[in-house]
Amino acid sequence: MTSAPTGPEGRTAAWELLLPAASAPARSRGRALQAALRDAVRAGRLTPGTRLPSSRDLAADLGVSRGLVTETYEQLTAEGYLRSGRGAGTWVGDAVRAARPRARDLAPRPGGDRADFVPGTPDLSLFPRAAWGAAQRSVLAQLPHEALGYPDPRGLPRLRTALAGLLTRRRGVVADPERLVVVSGVAQATALLASVLHARGVRTAGVEDPGSPQHDDLYASAGVATVPLPLDDEGLALGPLHDSGVRAVVTTPAHQFPTGIAYSARRRAALLDWARSVDGLVLEDDYDGDFRYDRAPVGALQGLDPERVAYTGSVSKSLAPGLRLGWLLVPEWLADDVVERKRTTDLGHPSLDQALFAHFVERGEYDRQLRLCQRAYRERRDVLVAALAEHFPGSRVSGIAAGLHAIATLPGRYGPEQRFLARVGRAGIAVRSLAEYGHGLDSEEESGKAVRLVLGYAHLTPGRIRAGVESMARAV
Repeated sequence: MTSAPTGPEGRTAAWELLLPAASAPARSRGRALQAALRDAVRAGRLTPGTRLPSSRDLAADLGVSRGLVTETYEQLTAEGYLRSGRGAGTWVGDAVRAARPRARDLAPRPGGDRADFVPGTPDLSLFPRAAWGAAQRSVLAQLPHEALGYPDPRGLPRLRTALAGLLTRRRGVVADPERLVVVSGVAQATALLASVLHARGVRTAGVEDPGSPQHDDLYASAGVATVPLPLDDEGLALGPLHDSGVRAVVTTPAHQFPTGIAYSARRRAALLDWARSVDGLVLEDDYDGDFRYDRAPVGALQGLDPERVAYTGSVSKSLAPGLRLGWLLVPEWLADDVVERKRTTDLGHPSLDQALFAHFVERGEYDRQLRLCQRAYRERRDVLVAALAEHFPGSRVSGIAAGLHAIATLPGRYGPEQRFLARVGRAGIAVRSLAEYGHGLDSEEESGKAVRLVLGYAHLTPGRIRAGVESMARAV
């Protein structure tokens, strides 16, 4: 048994810990004493083996009745926090093994690097706090009481109507509010579809290679294995797709992640022909399709065939990923199954958040936010391209017509790639190699080739982009 204070030391510790509870109102004083003593044992402030003062002595110290202390001792002995023996006093028991656990924060956070070019994060300082706060106050004042009940699992009709108009206007989709489901981001949309497809007998789904690693995990959680499918200059390569035998495929046709290519019109048409021929489904992840810099954004694939394409997007890049707010447009033949799965998963998205975003869209605030982000990100893209040209002469940059990242191919003299990555890592610069997003790439084979990096820039100010590229050049 752990040695611990006894006698006067235990008496002093108990008095100090319980004195605040002794001043509680008379009717709640007993519960307060029990709670304070229980918390002290849990937190380790009174350790196993500590002998507590007698009920008479502690009552005198605290200025409370002896009966109150006796009742407290008896209750905590019954619960296992204390132990006692006839004539042997009262001791802290050893049933409680650990202090109360602290609440840890497992959210991804920047690693304190001198420069962080890891893609996937927007500039969270651009979040429209004032406009969002004003919308929240307005919505709270107007929201009827019944709207705070369980919502339609598809989402509030007001938000689905507003989103249908927004997506039709900005992304060229065929948006029926009855087939639009409000979700907590693209991850939930993907998981819902994977689960429904699995229930219909689908056991494999194609994914772009290279592509987003999260698709593998999301499909695997539903019991669906992913099949990596290579890309060419126009998009998903057709030969491997036909040979794979899959009937569902995940794509990012507006701005492929991570290569940055936009699927050609010919490839988009061929992809839909494939889906019709195998009675299949294309999941279109439109993760940053709104951010096109050279011309108007490429329209969504879903607009060409709403019955063969499920379309999903979110506000994670335009507002903030922490809002956990997105949308899923599903073909009619899948709609009922997806809605039922959504209902059993979470009983619907939070009503207040939906009403707030509907208000934000209806008043044009979301369009204004998109324009603000587009101007900022275009400037940062241009700064990145110029900095690479200055500090890495001969480098090629691609995938920059849209999105929040670029592919930088550095001349072979900066390689091999693994040595390059090791050097910049030691210099405190976080970067990602294109090879990290491939499913079947041989890292040993790739290491002898030119250095190919996926550089995120949206979350960095122009000054930090210039300084980061300069630091990267000095490191190698």
